[in-house]
Amino acid sequence: MNLPLRVGVDGTPCCGIRAGRLTPLPHTEHMFSILSMSSATDERDLTARATIRNAALRLFAHRGHDTVTVREIAAAAGVSPALVLHHFGSKDGLRAAVDAHAAESLDAIFAELGGEELAGMLARGEATTSVAESFVQVFPPGSPLPAYLRRLLLTNDPAGAALFARWYATTRGVLEAMVENGIAAPTDDPAVRAAFLLVNDLAVILLREQITTAIGDDPLTPAGLTRWTKDVTAVYTGGAFTDPGKEPPS
Repeated sequence: MNLPLRVGVDGTPCCGIRAGRLTPLPHTEHMFSILSMSSATDERDLTARATIRNAALRLFAHRGHDTVTVREIAAAAGVSPALVLHHFGSKDGLRAAVDAHAAESLDAIFAELGGEELAGMLARGEATTSVAESFVQVFPPGSPLPAYLRRLLLTNDPAGAALFARWYATTRGVLEAMVENGIAAPTDDPAVRAAFLLVNDLAVILLREQITTAIGDDPLTPAGLTRWTKDVTAVYTGGAFTDPGKEPPS
């Protein structure tokens, strides 16, 4: 939900990036521990079932569910096709397991962003409401989850639609808390405002390759997010356009 910014102790929005790098945030460290315990970064759980699931996640993220075969998943996981079917029953069963794993991992970010103490943490400069920043800090380079999320959301997949609905509800709650605490400006149409903020933040993930080509930096790396957040912060706090009825500053 791209209020892509942190908020300083004086209530002034800021990027959460210092000395050219992302600043570690207490809530992000807590989030990372949650994700670690659930193997959300994909590589830590090395049981046969998890190895197969992780191989499928990478292939599905790269090529889509429909074009990947059980034999290819087995080869990528270093197991036999029979073992894949033993653990998951079918390719559809494996896909359901991958969807559930990805949803759990991604929902963990929004659960933290939507926590009851978020408003106070924002006011103290201890939290971020940026999904993109959370991705950079939580998921390791090369994680297939951003690409998998992109496929879920852009192919009208039911799992993607369910994720978006949950995240939108969280965004509404966070926005309401920020307005109540004087961190965000009120609006006559909070439904549109929440959708606008969420879509803007997800765009960095969904259009990652196109943005990389356009600006010359990957927006899901610390360097790219530093550039992205700096200008987006300026737009959100100062606006992108001038008022034609006002005199230009001298």
